Amino acid sequence: MTEHVSPSLVEVSPRATISTLLLDRVARAATAPMIERRDAPGAPWTTMTVQQFADDVLAVARGLVAHGVAVGDHVAIMSRTRYEWTLLDFAAWAVGAVPVPVYETSSPDQVHWICSDADVRLAIVETAEHAASVASVRADLPGLADVLVLDDGAVDMLRAAGRDVPAEEVARRRSAQSADDLATIIYTSGSTGRPKGVELTHRSFVHLAMNGRAGLAEILDSPGARTLLFLPLAHVFARFIQVVVVAADSVLAHSSDTKNLVADLGTFRPTFLLAVPRVFEKVYNSAEHKARAGGKAKPFHWAAKVAISYSRALDTPRGPSLPLRVQHAVADRLVYRTLRGAMGGQLTHSISGGAPLGERLGHFFRGVGLRILEGYGLTETTAPTAVNLPGLTKIGTVGPAFPGTALRIDADGELLVKGDHVFRGYRNRPDLTAEALQDGWFRTGDLGSFDADGYLRITGRKKEIIVTAGGKNVAPAVLEDRLRAHPIVSQVVVVGDQRPFIGALVTLDAEMLPGWLSTHGLPAMDAETAAQDPRVLEALDHAVERANDAVSRAESIRKISVLATDFTEENGYLTPSLKVKRARVIEDFASTIDDLYGAKVGTDA
Repeated sequence: MTEHVSPSLVEVSPRATISTLLLDRVARAATAPMIERRDAPGAPWTTMTVQQFADDVLAVARGLVAHGVAVGDHVAIMSRTRYEWTLLDFAAWAVGAVPVPVYETSSPDQVHWICSDADVRLAIVETAEHAASVASVRADLPGLADVLVLDDGAVDMLRAAGRDVPAEEVARRRSAQSADDLATIIYTSGSTGRPKGVELTHRSFVHLAMNGRAGLAEILDSPGARTLLFLPLAHVFARFIQVVVVAADSVLAHSSDTKNLVADLGTFRPTFLLAVPRVFEKVYNSAEHKARAGGKAKPFHWAAKVAISYSRALDTPRGPSLPLRVQHAVADRLVYRTLRGAMGGQLTHSISGGAPLGERLGHFFRGVGLRILEGYGLTETTAPTAVNLPGLTKIGTVGPAFPGTALRIDADGELLVKGDHVFRGYRNRPDLTAEALQDGWFRTGDLGSFDADGYLRITGRKKEIIVTAGGKNVAPAVLEDRLRAHPIVSQVVVVGDQRPFIGALVTLDAEMLPGWLSTHGLPAMDAETAAQDPRVLEALDHAVERANDAVSRAESIRKISVLATDFTEENGYLTPSLKVKRARVIEDFASTIDDLYGAKVGTDA
């Protein structure tokens, strides 16, 4: 059994809450900028100071009191990522309420499950469509007292309603809270079964935020530090970032539509971002596509190769050679500056989580000038429990234990976590809580290993390990990551449990397909047609060969099936956090998987 511990850099007071983080920031820098907002896409960004944000929080908090929200009441928030979400979160915390996030893409059945399991008293939704979803199940939600709609002026209504509520009432409620009070219930995105309600305390967020600020000061507290939040605030990763930004001295902005993300990056010009690996895959693939379309495919691929080589050389004792440094400088003028400019021109760091990033992308972006700090965490750990450090980044790992965290690998290879950021239990599920929390340790279900410096490498998901008929254990993540690197590949599900060899289901990226076909001299076709086109299939076979370079023959993908449809959240095959619902895919495409193994193929030993 192997264990690594990172001591806390900051100890959390028993009276500390998320609300006190905001009060502390007001005390040290009330007139400093804290939020930037825009009223519409393309509109100028306007700045709110720390004090202005705190005043707005107080105004809405008074409105919640006037609306009958009591201490301990559960308030659902269903919206895209926008300023009002952050405002409502902090207002609810200020009055002792418990915000319960709901993905804005949730179905009525999912809305019903969360609101009933969490006993939600007030729901604040963004649109009339969201309100209709709630209305369709409201008869089965007797505890739900009211539904407010942001697009109908809910926030202004709360501000107006709270004018007669004494500010002292909010202050009284806020001062009565403690670190161990419940802060939120976040429902796992449900890649398997019913979403579970993860109960997180104020201590969990404050511990991570304060230690994150101390451990990542180079990113969070550097002069002019600013970040654009575009991931769903229903996800724990985004929720943590908005809290750590308040705890630090950074500026926060929101981008609610990924279609506007590139434009928003260009005008807001963040210094750091948080993202999931799929975002970086899209950035790379889009840059490659533009290079091909402009007749500059060869220079781009040369520059990409130089970036990866340069980054790898940074990890050697002697560093990049003189010829490599010269090549890197040339590539910077030709390619890298343009790519950095597309991301705003000031971006130096990004924190990536939610899925494996892959060494190829990690080295490419570091070579370009963007240091991606890959980390690891779960909803149950309030997001990060390990993260790479600016001063020592080991690409391919998720870094050392976060300050104040103990990590352990048990005899079966499973990763266990202990620390103040670990959840207190699953709502209404003492059986699952007892299974997950044992002797103070949280059993993550993920497999991992440590290097000599205690840097963690996630090697797979315990329940996703594939055991072939020949007895070979295969972790699908590395193959899936490498195959997704192809520009027209959207999703990959590796299969082969109790089968004679490893296969994969592949979906095509309809957004990238037209450009790729054009630059390869192929006629226009839709994804369904492309899935059967011999020239497309040949290109994918070559991509499979490259993916297989990372594994042994017994672990390699021998056959693929290209599906006519992509996996999306709308068709039920992706969670809102863009994870593939593997069990459902395997169940629904069972006949397709059977067809993969129709031919007689010898068993690999």
